Amino acid sequence: MKLTTLFASAAVALGLAAGGALAQDKTKVGFVYVGPVGDGGWTYEHDQGRKAVAEEFGDAVETVYVENVAEGPDAERVITQMALQGADLIFTTSFGYMDPTINVAAKFPDVKFEHATGYKRADNVSTYSARFYEGRAVQGTIAGHMTESNIIGYIGSYPIPEVIRGINSAYIHAKKVNPDVQFKIVWAFTWFDPAKEADAAKVLIEQGADVILQHTDSTAPQAAAQAAGNVITFGQASDMAEYGPKPRVSSIIDNWAPYYIARTKAVIDGTWTSTDTWDGIGPGMVGIGEISDAVPADVKAEALALKDAMAAGEYHPFTGPLKKQDGSDFLGEGETADDGTLAGMNFYVEGIEGSIPE
Repeated sequence: MKLTTLFASAAVALGLAAGGALAQDKTKVGFVYVGPVGDGGWTYEHDQGRKAVAEEFGDAVETVYVENVAEGPDAERVITQMALQGADLIFTTSFGYMDPTINVAAKFPDVKFEHATGYKRADNVSTYSARFYEGRAVQGTIAGHMTESNIIGYIGSYPIPEVIRGINSAYIHAKKVNPDVQFKIVWAFTWFDPAKEADAAKVLIEQGADVILQHTDSTAPQAAAQAAGNVITFGQASDMAEYGPKPRVSSIIDNWAPYYIARTKAVIDGTWTSTDTWDGIGPGMVGIGEISDAVPADVKAEALALKDAMAAGEYHPFTGPLKKQDGSDFLGEGETADDGTLAGMNFYVEGIEGSIPE
C-alpha cells in the first residue's frame, strides 16, 4: 500500500473517531408525555418546550420523546428505556409518573430527572410545576361576570391537590363577582380522552351550565360548547385560540420553554442540582391567553388588573377570610395560604357542593 494511501486511511479513521466523539458529546434530553403531541393542550405545550430546547442548543443537544405513555408500570418501562439509550436528562411530564420516575432514578444515579407536578425528590430528581391556580382566578372572575344561568361547569381530571386548588380558586373569584354563582363538577378520571371530555361537557351543559372550565387536555370540551351555542369556555394549558373569539374567551397557557432551556443548560454546564420550582404568572410560567372581544371591556379590564396584581405579588388568590366546605375556618381576614397547605389541598372551600371522590 502506498504511503499516501496509508495517510489518507489514517485521516479518514481520525475523522470518523472525531465525529464519534462529537456525537457522544451531545447532551441527550428525553421527554415522556401522557398524551399525544397534537392534543392542543398539556402535551402540546410541553413539546413546544422541547422544540425550544432543540432550537436554543442546536447540534449540542439531541431531544427525544415518547407520547401517549400511560401512568403506571408502562411509564417505568419507557423511562428506563430512555435512560438505557443514553439520556442525560429526562423530563417526565405527568403527576402519575412520580413513583416510576423515583424508581428509575435510583437505578441510574448519573442521569438527571425532572418530574412535573409531583412532590418526591432525590439527589438526581427535581420537581417543577406552575401555579395554575393563579390563572383560574382570572378565569373565575370572567366566568362569574359572564354566566347568565349562574351555573358554571367544571371538568376535573383526577381529584389531586393540583386540580382541587384550581376548582377552589375559580370558585372563590367567580363568587366574589357573582354571589349567586353555582359550580357543577364532573370528574372525567382521565387527563386526555376526547370522547369522555366531550361527554362531560355535554352533561354540564344539559344541567344548565353556560360556562365550562376544564382541567383536561383536549379541545373536545371547546368543540362541544361551540356546538351547543351560547356557552363560553377557556383554553386549558394551551391557548386553543382556534375556538375564539367564542366559545373560548381566554386561556391558561403553560410556558415551559424557559425552564426546559435553563435546566438543560445546567446539565451541560455541570451546575444541575435537585430543586423544587413552582412558578406562576410573575415569572412567566403561567400565561393568560388573549381575552377576546366576546368579554365586555369592563370585565376584561378587571381580569387583567387581577392578573397584574398577582404578577406583582400584590395579591394572592387564596386570601382570607375563607372557610372550608364543612364550615370550619381556613384563612382569617387578610391571611394567605402557605405553599404547604396549597400543595396538599384536599378540601373544597365553603359554597362548593358535592364531595371530592376518593
